[in-house]
Amino acid sequence: MEISQHVWGSTPEGEAIILYTMRNSRGSEVQLTNMGAAIVAVKFADREGHIDDVALGYRDAASYIGDGACSGKSVGRVANRIAGGRMTVDGTEYRLEINNGPNHNHGGSKGFANRIWEGRVETNRVVFALTSEDGDQNYPGELHVEAVYDFDDDDSLEVTYLAKGDRITPVNLTNHLYWNLSGEGCGRDIHDHELRLNCSRALEANEVQIPTGRLLDVAGTPMDFRTFRRLGDGIDSEFNHIRDFRGYDHFWVLDQWKPGILSPIAELRDPRSGRRVEVLTSQAGAMVYTGNWLSGGCPVTKSGKYYDDRAGVAIECQNYPDAVNHPEFPSVLLNPGELYCQKIVFRLGTY
Repeated sequence: MEISQHVWGSTPEGEAIILYTMRNSRGSEVQLTNMGAAIVAVKFADREGHIDDVALGYRDAASYIGDGACSGKSVGRVANRIAGGRMTVDGTEYRLEINNGPNHNHGGSKGFANRIWEGRVETNRVVFALTSEDGDQNYPGELHVEAVYDFDDDDSLEVTYLAKGDRITPVNLTNHLYWNLSGEGCGRDIHDHELRLNCSRALEANEVQIPTGRLLDVAGTPMDFRTFRRLGDGIDSEFNHIRDFRGYDHFWVLDQWKPGILSPIAELRDPRSGRRVEVLTSQAGAMVYTGNWLSGGCPVTKSGKYYDDRAGVAIECQNYPDAVNHPEFPSVLLNPGELYCQKIVFRLGTY
C-alpha cells in the first residue's frame, strides 16, 4: 500500500486542506481529505479492466467548504434529522440549528462535515481526529472523534468511527459518499443501478422526513430491495412520500441487527460497467439517498461539469433518524467515558 499526501488548498482562515492518496497493488486508489474527513475519490476497474473514479466530488479543495451535498464527508455529531431541532438529553432540553426545512440535519451547518480534522498516516491507514467542544452546535459535552480509513489489496475500504465524551450526548456518525459506478463524470443518472438490501422493514416518514415511529413491511412495495431491483423502477412512486422527496431518501432497518456485529446490509451494482460495491456495517440500518437535490447545489465537479439530480446514490450506514426523540428506537446516547465504535466496509469488485 502506497500513501502520499500534499497540501491541496486552504480555508479562508488559512487552515491547510490536505489531500491523501492511498494506492494498492491492483492500481486501485482512494483519495481522502481532512476537510470533513471526506472520501474525495474511489478508483477501481470495471469488468474490462478500465479504472475510473466512481465517487462524486469536486474539482478543487475550496469546493468542499460548506457544500450542501456533504459529498463523501463524515457527518456528525448526529447524522440525519432531529425533529424541530429539539431534543432532551439527561433532563435538559436543547435547541439546535434549523437547517433542513423545519428540522436540524447532519449536526448543523458547522457540523463535523464542515470542519478541518487533524490528519495523520499510520502505516497503511489514514486517521482523522477532531475535538468537538462542549456546546458545539449546542450539543452537550466535549467529544473526541476519530475517522479511520483502511484500504487493502483486495479493494476493501473500511471506515471506523470512534468517539468518546465527558458528558452524556447523542452520537450518530456516517459517511456521505455518493456512488455512480459508471464513473462520476459519465453524465448518466443512477436509475439503471441495481440495489439489494438485507432489510425487510423501513421507517415510515412524515411529510417533513421525520420518522413516525412505525416500521413498514417493505414486501411488495417500491421499497422492497430484498432482491436486486433497478433504482429507477420505484423512484417516482407515491409510497411513503418517495415522490414528495423527489426520490429515495429513506431509512431501511438491517434484518437481525446486533450491536457491535459487522453484517452485510447492501450491494449496489451497475450492469453497464459490471462494477459492484458490497456494503457491510455494524450500524442499525442505512439511509439510501438518490441525490435528489444535486442539481444547482454542487460546485464544479472533478470532470469539469455540474451534477444533475440523481447523479449518484449514497448508502449512509447509521442509527435511526431522530432516535434521540424516539425511546423505542436503538439509543444514540453515548455515556461519559464510553467508547463509540462503528464500522462501515465497502468491498469493491465486479460481477
